[in-house]
Amino acid sequence: ITDLMDNYAIYFGHVLSNSFYPVLHRAIGVGSAFEGWSPREEDVVYRVLIPMTPPRGHSFHLELDGAEQRQVRNFRVRVQLECTCTSKQQGDNMLCFLHHPEEELRSNQDPSLLHTLCTGSYLDVQKTARWFYQLVRAIWPALPQSHNWHLTLLPSRRSCQFKVTNGTVSFRIEMLFGVRRDDSHIFVSSQPREAYTQSTTWPETYAVTETEFFKHIARQAPPDSLHLKCLQLFVHLQLGIGFSTYTMKTIVMHLLNTVPVTQWCRRHFLRRLIDISESLRLSLELKCLNHFIVGNRRLPAEISLPRDVQMAEPPNLFHDLVMDPAAHSQGIREY
Repeated sequence: ITDLMDNYAIYFGHVLSNSFYPVLHRAIGVGSAFEGWSPREEDVVYRVLIPMTPPRGHSFHLELDGAEQRQVRNFRVRVQLECTCTSKQQGDNMLCFLHHPEEELRSNQDPSLLHTLCTGSYLDVQKTARWFYQLVRAIWPALPQSHNWHLTLLPSRRSCQFKVTNGTVSFRIEMLFGVRRDDSHIFVSSQPREAYTQSTTWPETYAVTETEFFKHIARQAPPDSLHLKCLQLFVHLQLGIGFSTYTMKTIVMHLLNTVPVTQWCRRHFLRRLIDISESLRLSLELKCLNHFIVGNRRLPAEISLPRDVQMAEPPNLFHDLVMDPAAHSQGIREY
């Protein structure tokens, strides 16, 4: 999967080098498949996030959608044209979108990003997804993998999903795309958080940060560490029950941040399973499970958060249990 994504990145660079579409960077693997565990291996989706930066003559500005208080914050990506009249770094005769006559621009230059992937002044997720599908389909025949694998594109409105098959093995891949917040590990991405998400809405995502945390643990952990086995076992136990995979992952991440990695070895296996179970029970009783990333000031130093994320009050993932006594009673019964 990594080789395929790297090959796509090379061709993205070639195809888009002189365009006014977003600049696509190397894919970042996120989610359980790249963190080293998976709820059910037969249903693995290899999810990657493609960072995007603005093309020449454009800039991106992230605007927080403060219309409602949500567990996950939503942003919009405003696209702004920048003056290139005095820019000498471009090796071509690019016309300035701001200061050249519209007639000359229409006759001699491709349209700006505002006229291709935006709705109004804002980058549109669904238009970007359709553009991604066209890119993936057009580039596929040039990739070395196309000689032995078959590509099948799958429907999606906010990402690019496809399957590659060689007759005996198949992999399902989902390409998300996002814009990085400053120089941090936090992105706004195309992944929806609600049943209906507007096409100009980009939810803040912590997937890259969580993957970086698991990489940090892997670097510190002894070879016989079973922290991923503990997580995988509990996620398997929860399949078909009301506790989400993300709930169990959050509990294990909190424990990994407090229990030394040397104490996740085979001889500590039962103790750690009891810790996970007790953490779930206590969280249910208190109706409180804090988000692991937002408001966490004890993350490893190499993980970078924007100050507003680091200093925020962590969202309570069990907020619904506070508001709904019946859901709380159901959670206790399921435990």
